Amino acid sequence: MNAPADTARADAAAAAQIAAEAGQVLLDLRDAQGPGTDADALRDRADRRAEAVIAAALAERFPADAVLSEEREDDRGRLTAARTWIVDPLDGTFEYGLPGRADWAVHIALAVGHVAVAGAVALPARGVVYDSATVAAPDFGAPGRLRIAVSRSRTAPPVTHMLARLDAVEVRMGSAGAKAMAVVRGEVDGYVHAGGMYQWDSAAPAAVAAAAGLHVSRIDGTPLRYNDPDPWLPDLVICRPDAAAQILTALGD
Repeated sequence: MNAPADTARADAAAAAQIAAEAGQVLLDLRDAQGPGTDADALRDRADRRAEAVIAAALAERFPADAVLSEEREDDRGRLTAARTWIVDPLDGTFEYGLPGRADWAVHIALAVGHVAVAGAVALPARGVVYDSATVAAPDFGAPGRLRIAVSRSRTAPPVTHMLARLDAVEVRMGSAGAKAMAVVRGEVDGYVHAGGMYQWDSAAPAAVAAAAGLHVSRIDGTPLRYNDPDPWLPDLVICRPDAAAQILTALGD
């Protein structure tokens, strides 16, 4: 057996379990709200609660590892750590606060060096967790007009140009994790973002998508890098491999 591969599988399984636990806490919290609940207050409580669950689980299981999380102060010791977990306890916070919305997620990824080597994305409202050890390659069906997942609220000029150039169908939804997993399921052909994001927004989705055999890169085609001093990672492309060349070309024109 390959020891690094075995470790990556174990890390992905741990990430999936922790993400599922945090997701259930988020579901329970949202379900317990009565009529007239302040949505912003709910979102704040949810972020804190999910962060606490994930932080405690990672500290118990991986006490030697560093953590980079949206909801905690950046510990710069992560820059010299052998392993760093990159966490978004609630991706799609806005959508979470809207009754009936399912396009929100929990992200947990592990970076070794500058590569997200394992990860899990939970979609609690859909009752599913995708992880880099068990994810299957999607079946996109027969080629046709490209369907591209984009931001629910805004589309950056490079993406708008790409959509027009390819005559692609624009599919709007919240949460980077929800959009990336729509590609993993084969429901859309790609997810393109150029409007700015942080490493915790994309690390887990990128790890899962890469494990599913999808193309994953920056919009200029270069690899995604994680655990850099600046956690800002402004763009990414996740798409079916046979569409990568035309999507990247349209973004670069």
